[in-house]
Amino acid sequence: MNQLYPLKFNPIFKDKIWGGQKIKTVLGLDFAPLPNCGEVWVVSGVEGNQSVISNGFLSGNELNEIVEVYMGDLVGDKTYQRFGNEFPVLIKFIDANDWLSIQVHPDDELAMKRHGCLGKTEMWYLLDAGKDSQLISGFKTKVNRDSYQKHLENNTLESVLNYENVKKGDVFFMPAGRVHALGPGVLLAEIQQTSDVTYRIFDWNRIDQNGLTRELHTELALDAIDFSVQKDYKTQYKSKVNSTINLVESSYFTTGFLQITEPMKKDYAELDSCVIYICTEGGSFFLHNEEKYTLKQGEAMLIPASIHSLVIHPENQCSLLEVFLA
Repeated sequence: MNQLYPLKFNPIFKDKIWGGQKIKTVLGLDFAPLPNCGEVWVVSGVEGNQSVISNGFLSGNELNEIVEVYMGDLVGDKTYQRFGNEFPVLIKFIDANDWLSIQVHPDDELAMKRHGCLGKTEMWYLLDAGKDSQLISGFKTKVNRDSYQKHLENNTLESVLNYENVKKGDVFFMPAGRVHALGPGVLLAEIQQTSDVTYRIFDWNRIDQNGLTRELHTELALDAIDFSVQKDYKTQYKSKVNSTINLVESSYFTTGFLQITEPMKKDYAELDSCVIYICTEGGSFFLHNEEKYTLKQGEAMLIPASIHSLVIHPENQCSLLEVFLA
């Protein structure tokens, strides 16, 4: 069997009612013929929306096909034992030109019971934000199931939600069950479980081009919502050049942040996992077996678990998210 190598993928573009132009103007990805683009999926094992490899001898193969062939050599032995032939994380960029719906995702237990799939825990890293950009993360005051329903009926839900003013570089962890929404002007990278189950709670009373409102899932959402109030919803971290800064550790993925100005050797010998790099700024190339693999802003690259070391060479200053599986 041929040796695995750093893998790149064709982007999957999604037009959304709230989508904008930043995936083209900031990230440089051409989503024509779509009029706008709300999301681009850059690594996906979601059935019906699988990433297709764009480089090397595996070019043209879908991601889950090569998971089935290479198993632990691709994703790591523990990950393969846990998730089988479905790649367990979804990586995307989101451009919010308008408010996304206020929504919540079920956890694994509820999603499996209702939909036969895993739930959706996710995290956000902001690449760009307007001067007045905001997002919603959780509740700012204590509510319970009954008081929440009254706020929903009285159209006063916004009064109990936690609004955050945001800027480039902000990080938010969104465990399943946390009510959330993205506001206008936000461009971000999202790392999440491989799941596409979303319960819309409120969609700002907007209508689509056909004069219709989008479906709401207010009853389904009730059992999914975590009504607790957190002291701080934003992930606090301090960036340090040419070091890997830990951002998020969860039972589904661990994410670090790298801001590099000089070549950096990465050693994965003790890591039983593939590693995904997401370029959030600048560009770089990865040197493996004397071959160069380029990565620019708006792209992701998957380093198979069978690769135990490589060197990242930045082109000018480069910022990367580094994701490996639990």
